Amino acid sequence: QVQVVESGGGFVQAGDSLRLSCAARSGRLFGTMGWFRQAPGKEREFVAGLGGGRVYADSVRGRTTVSRDNYLNTVYLQMNNLKPEDTAVYYCAADYRTFHRTDSYYAPASYKYWGQGTQVTVSS
Repeated sequence: QVQVVESGGGFVQAGDSLRLSCAARSGRLFGTMGWFRQAPGKEREFVAGLGGGRVYADSVRGRTTVSRDNYLNTVYLQMNNLKPEDTAVYYCAADYRTFHRTDSYYAPASYKYWGQGTQVTVSS
């Protein structure tokens, strides 16, 4: 059974850093792994993705890095200088296809596998 499992969320202060992890339990490496987030009352939004390239949402670019350890089959989301508006449930998403188009990264429907989410709360 294919699974992606997030970890690393928590409660932090504005300006702090946090690293989220997503462990993929699959028979082979995913071509693309991405991070989305959903705040209360808002739609799920793209944060960052790693496939044929690295793609970042404007809201996090410059203070966020997505990386991958193929040996561990894990993808990471390093977030620095966190802001209260970063508060959300963060979801890991994965697909065996390798995305190259930016619009593919942004669309939740592009990803076949999803984790259960991990809560990130940033206090001012």
